[in-house]
Amino acid sequence: MARITLDTLRHAYGPRPAAREDWALQSVDIEWRDGGAYALLGPSGCGKTTLLNIISGLLRPTEGRVLFDGQEVTRLPPDRRNIAQVFQFPVIYDTMTVQQNLEFPLRNRGVPEDQIAARVAEIAAMLELEDMADRRAAGLTADQKQKISLGRGLVRSDVAAILFDEPLTVIDPHLKWKLRSKLKELHARVQATMIYVTHDQTEALTFADEVVVMSAGEIVQVGTPDQLFERPLHTFVGHFIGSPGMNLMPATPAEGGAHIEGTETAIRTANRPSGNGAYELGVRPEFVTFAQDGVPVEIQRVADAGRFRVIETRLGAQTVRMLAPEGTEIPADPRLAFDPARTFLYRDGWLAGERP
Repeated sequence: MARITLDTLRHAYGPRPAAREDWALQSVDIEWRDGGAYALLGPSGCGKTTLLNIISGLLRPTEGRVLFDGQEVTRLPPDRRNIAQVFQFPVIYDTMTVQQNLEFPLRNRGVPEDQIAARVAEIAAMLELEDMADRRAAGLTADQKQKISLGRGLVRSDVAAILFDEPLTVIDPHLKWKLRSKLKELHARVQATMIYVTHDQTEALTFADEVVVMSAGEIVQVGTPDQLFERPLHTFVGHFIGSPGMNLMPATPAEGGAHIEGTETAIRTANRPSGNGAYELGVRPEFVTFAQDGVPVEIQRVADAGRFRVIETRLGAQTVRMLAPEGTEIPADPRLAFDPARTFLYRDGWLAGERP
């Protein structure tokens, strides 16, 4: 396995990029430790697949370097980077059996027969494919084929990294949770460096030890699932992570906090304002409560969500959602309070004081 370093990477698909919007991938500096599980998370078009293809060697970056264990591989093709890649759609041989598909990457590299048998048996057991070992791949379901594709990526023990490009997209929703759990289990067992591309926050947060959140070709935050939820460094992270996402309200900085919607009530925040710019107050629905001395609001809608209720309120021109335990009573004169330790002030999208 390998420690992967991305050194001042930038990429543009067109010639002579000049403006910021010409770059599909903004400057990227990051290092992933050997044996870690990582996710690249963001909406379609944010640059995550571009970044994965640069790591695999399918794409050469316009600027910057890629290093595996300190050795530069930027100009090496995929077959010389010693990586395995699992794509959105299964890459298998339909005319081969499940067993033959799993054996193929090892036979192609001249691995001794006894080692092939042992390794294939191990991976087939992990993926629960033993009972269909002699079946041809052509007759299998989409999720079974994708499990074979996953197995082909996992069967080699000598790879520097295993890259996954939205591997569960074609899987039926009711089967996704099982394969997602299986991937997490497999990582714990094989301890390979794994990088997983997805637009699904649930997939990213349940699989990865560390998540890279991307927006418009830029990395906006790198952190554990808890860090992304507890302290979003960018409003995009607050909005994209969580369901419902973070409440964001235009704000005016004030001594000790901020004012929102012209109310005289100051909101004490966990970080200090600094400099000019467009300010927003951010607080997750989980940290909004009813309080007698809170900000007056109007109740717009109440929706049941299992053990919780999503209460949608109106504060001036702003919608503010709160996630309340089942049975929470709605006061006749509803007022909201925000947990000071979980309320943040953002300037031009970034957590105030975190980025100039």
